[in-house]
Parts: sequence; structure tokens; C-alpha cells
Amino acid sequence: MSKGILLVNLGSPDSPAVPDVRRYLNEFLMDERVIDVPWALRRLIVGLVLIKRPKESGHAYEAVWTKEGSPLVVTSKNVHAALQSKVALPVELAMRYQNPSIESAVKKLADRGVNDLFLIPLFPHYAMSSYETAVARVREVAAGLAPQMKISVQLPYYDRPDYIEALVASAAEHLKQDYDHLLFSFHGIPERHVKKSDSSCCHCLKVANCCEVASPAHATCYRAQCIRTAALFVAKAGVPAGKYSVSFQSRLGRDPWLKPYTDFELPRLAKEGRTRMLVICPAFVSDCLETIEEIGIRGRDDFMVAGGKTFAQIPCMNEHPRWIEVLENMTKEFSGH
Repeated sequence: MSKGILLVNLGSPDSPAVPDVRRYLNEFLMDERVIDVPWALRRLIVGLVLIKRPKESGHAYEAVWTKEGSPLVVTSKNVHAALQSKVALPVELAMRYQNPSIESAVKKLADRGVNDLFLIPLFPHYAMSSYETAVARVREVAAGLAPQMKISVQLPYYDRPDYIEALVASAAEHLKQDYDHLLFSFHGIPERHVKKSDSSCCHCLKVANCCEVASPAHATCYRAQCIRTAALFVAKAGVPAGKYSVSFQSRLGRDPWLKPYTDFELPRLAKEGRTRMLVICPAFVSDCLETIEEIGIRGRDDFMVAGGKTFAQIPCMNEHPRWIEVLENMTKEFSGH
């Protein structure tokens, strides 16, 4: 069989213009794995969100947009090119929402004769609103465009040794700074998503210290995987106990999301005297609106207003050579099976 690789990231509007942002938000929020309510209610909720949010988000995207385009898409394309330069198999890149589309990527691979596809979701942790929806959409598209195509999927790699090593290597220079707290800010998800993903239906957020108690549920538990990544990172980097914590950002709506909330934690930590702050966002492999604008601009402002003295957002791995090595290792493992 002819093998090929597909990288899938989340996506971005085609531009910061309101119509493009509205189109992106509509596709994103209408995904049943993002807002997991019946279609009619989801349509109502999204319709209300789309009244004001596209203009607000458009301003935020303008603050991070580059001459080349969306930081997330530009970086992902560079990662794609770097990986292709190191492996013989054909590699394509797609975004779960908008462009480059999954349809175009799958068609390009099929046209090149690929019938044994290795999908690498660019999400280290399992969540139904990121990893799961990317996998489901690729399978759906392939079933229509190339039904003969076999699809293998890279498992979540939140605790994979070379991923942890790459994450630490990419943060190494920042960790040399004089900081008094390192905040791991992961993308948030609703608590109900964690419970829905619990294969046992009786562990996640139902057992005291559930993430520290061994369970098969952790294979699909976003919260447990995030906490594990942070623990492995601090062990590898030698971050002292008591000098770091975990929080969750980017919540939407009024339902309870994973806590503590980053936008609450930053001012709280400043007021407690943790005035030299480092923030790292390991749920993202590429810098994007949520890291550059939400953390690097708004988060910084909230922290400094509350009494902070220095603030640094550690960039994502982006195009770091060690991250490219991780992707190359995954590809080699696939091509050798």
C-alpha cells in the first residue's frame, strides 16, 4: 500500500474581516463536538453569538495577523514543509475548519496514490472538541472521496518522552529568566465534555483526585492528560514544587468549564506576590489567537494591573527543530509498521 501523512490543526479565518471571521466561527461553533447540544438549540446559540462576536474577534485577529496571514496557519505550513523535507512519504496539511481544507488535503493524497494514511492531529491531548472532531472529520471526508483509503491515527502524545523533551527544549531560554511562578495555561473545555469522554461513566470529576487515581478513563480524559503533561514537564525541566500551577483558558458561555480559570488565576497570583510570571500553553503546538492575544496581550494586562512586575508568554513549539523531530519520529514509526 502507498503511505502518506496528514497533519491537521484547528484552523483560522481566511482574514480578520468580519465576514471571514463570521464564516469561521459559524463552522467552528456548529460542530456538534464543540457545542454538543441538539442542532436546533445549537443553531440558536450560534446565531446569537454571531451577532456581535465576529466584530469583536475580528479586532483580536487584527492584533495578531501577520503579512503572511494567520499565525496558526502560517506556522503550520512551515511545520508541514519542514517535515516534508525530512521524510520521503508525501505529507499534506489541513485545518479542521476553513483552509487549507481537509477535503483538499485528502484529495491531493488520494490523487498521489495514497491508500494508507497516517493522521497526526496537532493536538497533544484528547478532547472531543479538538482531537476527536479532527479524526472524525478526516474519516468522514475520506469515506466519501477515497473509500479504499486505510486510516491510522497517532494517539494523543501528551506524555510521549520526545514530545516532553521538545516542549522543555522550546521553553529552555525562558526558564533561565528570574521568575517566581510558571503557569501552565491549557485550553479549557466544558466539564460535561470530560464526563462524556469518560468510558467508565463513573470516574472523571466524580472521584476525589480523579486525575491522580489510575483509571482507563484517562485514555480520553483531557484534564488528566493536561495535568500529566505539566508534571512531566516540571520533572524534566527541574521546576521546583510550589513554583508552578495549572489553569484553563478560553471558556465560552455560562456552563462550568474546567477550573481554575486562567483569567482569574493571573490577577490572583499577582496579588499573592507572584509578580514575575511565565506562562506556557502546551495544549497548542502553534501560536495562535489564544496564545498571542488572549495570554500575551490581555492576560499580561490583567496580571500587570493586579500588581505584576514582569510577564512572559513562552511561545509554543512552533517550528522548533525538536518538535519537527517528534513528527519525524511518529512518521518513521508509522512507515516501519
